Amino acid sequence: MITIRTVIVLASAKGWHLHQMDIKNAFLEGELGEEVYMVQPPDFKSSTHPQAECQLKNSLYVPK
Repeated sequence: MITIRTVIVLASAKGWHLHQMDIKNAFLEGELGEEVYMVQPPDFKSSTHPQAECQLKNSLYVPK
């Protein structure tokens, strides 16, 4: 919410035009009901623990 407010303030101060679109992302805020693990993403591998798995605390959005 803070980011959205900051963008609105900047747009107002600089005279920018804003457009709105609705995105359903409420699931991103939800907590998982079970333990879920994943391998490290290729671009974020740990140099000290390259084979470690990541435990997810919240759901993860992966665009198709």
